[in-house]
Amino acid sequence: MTAPDRAPRAHAGEQPELLPGLVRAEVARARKATATRARKAAEAPLAEHDPVARVLVDLPLAHLDRAFDYAVPAAMAEAARPGVRVKVRFAGQDVDGFLVERRATSDHTGALHPLRRVVSPEPVLTPAVAGLCEDVARRYAGTRSDVLRLAVPPRHATVEKEDPEPVARPVELDLAAAEQAWAGYAAAPAYLRHLADGGAPRAVWASGPGTDWPALVAHAVAVTRAAGKGALVVVPDHADVARVDTALTGLLGPGQHVVLTADAGPARRYREFLAVVRDGRRVVVGTRAAAFAPVHDLGLLVIWDDGDDLYAEPRAPYPHAREVLLTRAEREGTAMLLGGFARSVEAQQLLRTGWAQPLALARGELRTRARIEIAGADDHSLDRDPLARAARLPSQVHRLVRDALEAGPVLVQNPRAGYVTSLACVRCRTPARCGVCRGPLDLTSATAAPSCRWCGTAAEGWSCPECGDRGLRAPVVGEARTAEELGRAFPGVVVRMSAGEHVLTDVESAAAIVVATPGAEPVAAGGYAAVVLLDTWLALGVDHLRAEEEALRRWSNAVGLLRPGGRAIAVGDPGHPALQALVRWDHAGFAEREAESRREAHLPPASRLATLTGEVGAVDDVLTLLDRPEGTEVLGPTPVPGADPERVRAVVRVPRIHGLALSDALGELQRLRSARKLDPVRIQVDPPTL
Repeated sequence: MTAPDRAPRAHAGEQPELLPGLVRAEVARARKATATRARKAAEAPLAEHDPVARVLVDLPLAHLDRAFDYAVPAAMAEAARPGVRVKVRFAGQDVDGFLVERRATSDHTGALHPLRRVVSPEPVLTPAVAGLCEDVARRYAGTRSDVLRLAVPPRHATVEKEDPEPVARPVELDLAAAEQAWAGYAAAPAYLRHLADGGAPRAVWASGPGTDWPALVAHAVAVTRAAGKGALVVVPDHADVARVDTALTGLLGPGQHVVLTADAGPARRYREFLAVVRDGRRVVVGTRAAAFAPVHDLGLLVIWDDGDDLYAEPRAPYPHAREVLLTRAEREGTAMLLGGFARSVEAQQLLRTGWAQPLALARGELRTRARIEIAGADDHSLDRDPLARAARLPSQVHRLVRDALEAGPVLVQNPRAGYVTSLACVRCRTPARCGVCRGPLDLTSATAAPSCRWCGTAAEGWSCPECGDRGLRAPVVGEARTAEELGRAFPGVVVRMSAGEHVLTDVESAAAIVVATPGAEPVAAGGYAAVVLLDTWLALGVDHLRAEEEALRRWSNAVGLLRPGGRAIAVGDPGHPALQALVRWDHAGFAEREAESRREAHLPPASRLATLTGEVGAVDDVLTLLDRPEGTEVLGPTPVPGADPERVRAVVRVPRIHGLALSDALGELQRLRSARKLDPVRIQVDPPTL
């Protein structure tokens, strides 16, 4: 028999005059069966207590971003608890949703559709996380369904059937050990005692070179757990997760915390998530995906290196993990610890407004931690090496590396991966281009001929189109070429590389040279004896709103890997403010100057800013329909670089005090455009860069 929801198909030899009638009969039977099921569901008895369920339906449409009321059948009364996943009927189809509340009555005057079924009895959406998702969606002019996809991992039915993880044992308070670990930070004892008392202190932590920051984070977490509260630690990448994981295991013991990362695999991620939502674990460490972790009785939020661009979510509504945690600290009244070797402008803003207090080493302690200098920064260095400011590897660097290798490994940070990433004429400095596609030429090894990075064509007979010279120079050298040069300069010394797909997580304490790109620096056992920062001009020359801030952050992270008493040298302009801030380890002063320049330019965090990107007509419609808050400025629209000429971007900004009003106006605009089915426009609030 043909299935009720399928219509028969005509085949050769069949009687076509009979098909329309059969089709009509099949359709009629299908509609009748559907109506019968709907009638029986409506006639089913409802739950005696709180028969109305409020459901957040998983729909991407902004004008449907609200809770809808459904009836709770008596058969589902026990399973339909707040926080569980459900299936409901919406617009003629079954869709997923989260049950957020049970009520006795509904504001809807008509009959309510019943819940189709409870997908799982696990209450995976806690009230605290549901409220946080609503605030984050409002802050970034997005929808709650998009934020919920970030907050709650996909269900894994097999994992739900496993026995629950045993509840973690209590942690005993060892305040003396924690204060000893934080020795040198004058405000640390008061901060730790406040945590031990169950308080909510908030601090911006400026870590010094040679600090084992995962150990300090672990001690702060241990003090919080001893007070009976939970802790959440968010770090930029998996290497940092592994370091904090090891520190927590060593201090708290195994089975006391979980690791939450987006790419841990569906089964493992959901298993760790369930351990948290079931209150079996109250300590979580992870990447930005862990910012929404449903930790019970949350007492401490920690974020390390909050300026890292990995914290910016690439999916709508593009929230930043730091802002999620700050919102959560306000909502749940928790302690906060923003740490890093460098200081972001946003962290400086928290200090300026009094929301947080500084937690830093004394200047005397900093001087004993590391000695940082710039090649050719003084007359004595220039007398010994007149080309110290022009050479890529001046003799001052060679002497430092030679002396440091007697004590341990040396880290060399090179800002570019590859061998020779760009070439130019040796005489007139004209960039070398491919004769076929005009792409840039580069070298992949010492023996290979120059080739095009775009089309791969070899350029063995290249000559400069401007002056005719056949010589080539390398204005930008990759980490492979740097390792080769250092291997020749220091024969017999092991040279290791960490970049691209071959990133080292750690190295031994034996003498070696480690050449790494920014962000790929491995941790040395006991710390590095010396750190060398090459081509600093390259990081400073990036066309980026945060170029100097980002360059200082990357240099500071490398210098932070020194052992106490180690030395660091940077090759660059001695007069540049970012390099001067590095030498003095004055990240607070640099961040304050950056914040002042941002205030003068009306840029975040002094203002709230949003970019509107789309087709010309769509962006014009948005600017016309937008209910602009007081003090709104509109910049553009201007063409999007490298995109379709018809694609433009406008920038809307308001003073910080009107930031929430702008987010509300943009959210209302999104709902209006969604209801009218207008052309899409990408709205991004406070993007990391313009």
